[in-house]
Amino acid sequence: MADGICDEELISQFPSSCIRRMGLADVRTTWTLTYPDRECEHGGVIDACLISLLVAVLRPTQGHMDSMAPLQLTPIAKGPFEGNLDSLKQNKYPKWFTEGKLGIWAHWGPQAVPMEGDWYARLLYEEGGKDYKDHLARYGHPSKSGYKDIIPLWKAEKWDPERLMDLYKNAGAKYFVSMGVHHDNFDLWNSTYHRWNAVKMGPHRDMVGDWQKAALRRGLHFGVSEHLGASFTWFQSSRRADKNGPLAGIPYDGSDPAFEDLYHWKAKPGDTGWYSNDPQWHAEWYRRIKDLVDQYHPDLLYSDGGIPFGSVGASMVAHLYNSSIAQHHGQQEAVYTCKQTSLGRWAQDIERGVQSGIQADPWQTDTSIGDWYYNKNWKYRGADWVIKTLVDVVSKNGNLLINVVLRPDGSLDSEAQKVLADMTTWMKVNSESIYSTKPWVTFGEGPIRAKGGAFKEDFGFTGKDVRYVRKGEGTVYATLMGQPDESEVVLTSFAKSGTKSADVRSVKLLGTRKAVDWSWQPDGLHVKLPGEKFSEIASVLKITGSNLRDFVPAAPGAATQPVVVASAGDTYGLAAAFALPHGGGIQVEGEAGNENLGYWDSPDDWASWVVYFKAAGTYSVNATVSADLSPTVFDLEVGGRHLAGNVPSTGSWGNYKEIILGTVVVDKAGKTQVTVKPANHDRWKPMNLRSVVFRKLS
Repeated sequence: MADGICDEELISQFPSSCIRRMGLADVRTTWTLTYPDRECEHGGVIDACLISLLVAVLRPTQGHMDSMAPLQLTPIAKGPFEGNLDSLKQNKYPKWFTEGKLGIWAHWGPQAVPMEGDWYARLLYEEGGKDYKDHLARYGHPSKSGYKDIIPLWKAEKWDPERLMDLYKNAGAKYFVSMGVHHDNFDLWNSTYHRWNAVKMGPHRDMVGDWQKAALRRGLHFGVSEHLGASFTWFQSSRRADKNGPLAGIPYDGSDPAFEDLYHWKAKPGDTGWYSNDPQWHAEWYRRIKDLVDQYHPDLLYSDGGIPFGSVGASMVAHLYNSSIAQHHGQQEAVYTCKQTSLGRWAQDIERGVQSGIQADPWQTDTSIGDWYYNKNWKYRGADWVIKTLVDVVSKNGNLLINVVLRPDGSLDSEAQKVLADMTTWMKVNSESIYSTKPWVTFGEGPIRAKGGAFKEDFGFTGKDVRYVRKGEGTVYATLMGQPDESEVVLTSFAKSGTKSADVRSVKLLGTRKAVDWSWQPDGLHVKLPGEKFSEIASVLKITGSNLRDFVPAAPGAATQPVVVASAGDTYGLAAAFALPHGGGIQVEGEAGNENLGYWDSPDDWASWVVYFKAAGTYSVNATVSADLSPTVFDLEVGGRHLAGNVPSTGSWGNYKEIILGTVVVDKAGKTQVTVKPANHDRWKPMNLRSVVFRKLS
């Protein structure tokens, strides 16, 4: 062989019953790797030297060899976009996205089978954890029975995409997004390059293709989500072994060469970030996601993270945009979303969170009515939560992509069907306040001002909270985010004293023909509501007139950063939820009350807190941190003084340890900024930070 081309004669020496299709890009043959000196089904012994040679022959086509030059990417589609971030600034947001506002997502795949929720494919390899124990009890030890053995159990036997799409469209969705591939490295389409796919295994159906047909038949735009970029480092846990118990030291099935194309090859030392730094993985990601784009020409492509792999990811986005232009007679109709500040290049996505104020560029919230994958222990959020989230997001120039959780068999729980039915009822009356709207001069008023960022989404809106959008210059919709305590509401953003040319001519309540009493006064628009409720979720007032953008209200603006104060005696807990993240990747994640700063892959990202110290003095400083495999060091600064935080490898992101930084002098009482930054730009490795604690020494 030469240049990574397989020697067919060598492979032909293996008995046909000992081969397994690998779906390699350049090698159209089948093979298996068995352990050295182990008998095959024919009773023959495969020579260890021959296996070693076969590994050397085949690995270059998979991009594993350290000595191999980086794979060349196949060319992107011709068009105005090139594979760099500056070129992507030509992006234009299509009308279907900016006006559609609501999408429904099927975050679904083999990981739904155990009914234990998200990340099961990784967490079953976390010794001692909940999913490890569940897997051990139901499926066996992961050295023998791992995620590969879950995949055949996913049958999707009750999945009816046509019926489901009817429900989604009735609920108000203007676009639908299918899972393409999750971190589990299992493709849900008829993959050209990867044998672990839904056509060859599990349900034996082209899930992406069948979802797309159902969506397009109903006039919905169609998107796909890819989580593959993070898969390489995410799945390295499958290569571990128990540290305790009777099977201690026996590698999990991810170490078996026969399944390396599912679990990936071993990462190099230090390659532990959300996105791998291995260029061969970058090339593998590129060819498979390009295959997905080229086969289905989606209107939307979502990446679970920032744009992957620098120029490689930029090339993929350029290919998506150029392909869309070619498919739509010179018009770009494709949208790319990722969890990185857009600067107009794509639509920024925020997972389980919102923006704090109106954004110049369109953006998207992605969230779920339950866990991401089916979880038998979760209680669903109702349509009231979905609708209020939608209204808040739309008021800030965003879209909502909501996951309606499917059971492993492809059916919906009755509670999930009720969420869709209640959404349908509300949208039939109030959808004109959602579709084709734009932000008004302020997104809203009231006591609840959501702090922007990921994993902050349960805001508890009240009857005093209002969200605004407009159509043109003459119509504004005011949505009441709860049931007002009084029969009269005052919309202070419409204060007559705040305009020179605006004129309010009518106020109506959507869903009723009854007249609404109103008066326009210097302090705002006074509206008397009917005695009976017209919506259990949120009522919408339609305000019409002229020059209605000519208001200068006291806009809420961005939520102010909370100030950390002493919680017990002279102890100050700088929780992740109180931090202000700085940078394109770092964000607050985790459930309420148990948040951490994560996605901290870039050495340019940092975090800050505002602390009100009651007294000057000397303080001890501790931090609670985790790091998957590689240790790292951060710098804590307060009042010009610095401490080093030495973060050890904790074995997994969920395994937190408290570290001691030392003592520091705070010179004076009052508000002080505390920052945490990577200590060394070139040696930075990702970490999670749950909290920093200052304790005053006596």
